[in-house]
Amino acid sequence: MRRHQHPHPALALSFAIFSMLAAPHLAQAQSYPTGYGPTPPLPEPDRKLIPTVNVAPAAPFSAQGKPVAPPGFSVTAYARDFEHPRWLATLPNGDVLVAETNAPPKPDDAKGIKGAVMKHMQKKAGAATPSANRITLLRGVDGKGAAQSRHVFLSGLNSPFGMVLVGNKLYVANSDAVLRFPYQEGATSISAPGVKVMDLPAGTINHHWTKNIIASPDGKYLYATVGSNSNVAENGMEAEAGRAAIWQLDLATNKSRLFASGLRNPNGLAWEPQSKALWTTVNERDELGNDLVPDYMTSVKEGGFYGWPYSYYGQHVDQRVSPPKPELVASAIAPDYALGSHTASLGLTFYTAALFPQRYQGGAFVGQHGSWNRKPHSGYKVVFVPFSGGKPSGPPQDFLAGFLSSDGKALGRPVGVAVDQQGALLVADDVANVVWRVAPSAQSAGR
Repeated sequence: MRRHQHPHPALALSFAIFSMLAAPHLAQAQSYPTGYGPTPPLPEPDRKLIPTVNVAPAAPFSAQGKPVAPPGFSVTAYARDFEHPRWLATLPNGDVLVAETNAPPKPDDAKGIKGAVMKHMQKKAGAATPSANRITLLRGVDGKGAAQSRHVFLSGLNSPFGMVLVGNKLYVANSDAVLRFPYQEGATSISAPGVKVMDLPAGTINHHWTKNIIASPDGKYLYATVGSNSNVAENGMEAEAGRAAIWQLDLATNKSRLFASGLRNPNGLAWEPQSKALWTTVNERDELGNDLVPDYMTSVKEGGFYGWPYSYYGQHVDQRVSPPKPELVASAIAPDYALGSHTASLGLTFYTAALFPQRYQGGAFVGQHGSWNRKPHSGYKVVFVPFSGGKPSGPPQDFLAGFLSSDGKALGRPVGVAVDQQGALLVADDVANVVWRVAPSAQSAGR
């Protein structure tokens, strides 16, 4: 009878070490949904003569309807009846600012047949309403989890989006400029005119019109996002001057400089609490297939180039762009974490409050506005990404879902996310025209 032969001890030890090292990576790779995670597999481009169009028609929640949070959490309407609420900011005294806004006039954007199709899609998705050009202030939380009072804080703006308070100065990012307003704690309105501190790229195309801002922790700088003027520079690179980028503004001198570039459409901005690094959410390019290119979130390196339009997800060359720039592609930085293709990941906030369970501490909430050019739909939810050591540490978790009906209608579309003074998560929904509030079930009402 043949005797069983034991492997050489050194070989067995090597195999054991390999298994210990490889198994977590294999499990990790299997646990991420398609198009998510730190190293998502990317398919080959799938270009079609007629690009995919799959708009979820707007059919807002009924008065009794609401999105769905995980077990142990309750969802309430913090405030209703807005006109396209897109972005949120929580002030130190607990007041919440809501930017009610939509695209400004941009007569030269996407002309011809493509432009007509885009306008039809926007109307179908509930995004073709004129901009209210208003910031509303919400104060307090009543026993039902709703705001106790509501005031028009600023009006007569130009498609406002980002808002940040630095000392006693409130900065607002209009579509074409950053304005500074005097702020007095407790005031329910500002009547003083804004002072322009920085021009932002705009014009008659202004394809990605939303401009977000954040202040550095020491209050010395503002950082402003500017999206591209096209999908992949089809309007020419001259139309992209200063765009697809994050700018830095020195508040003492009002001098600005390019901080990072090659970011097709950056929106969310937040400081990661452990590493103190600046992070952003970015909407990537279209018309390369259902699962290409993933939107993403990434730390932002000063002077970094992230590929657009010449490459995507690091150094994957986009063959549609001519002339190519191989020297730029060679320097392109791959993002930190993919957020799914065409999810329109916009809102971003890190959770550092004490109200939620410990497992949420330090992680990121991302508002995914939802796809218009993918089958099946993607996004239409708020996801949570756990962080450890300053980096994402696991697969995304659905935190607020139920924005799509079973027959493919958009009951709502989440955009901006913020944490209120009590530690609840606020979500701006620009289809239901509601700001939702999510808190642990026993804490859904005010304290």
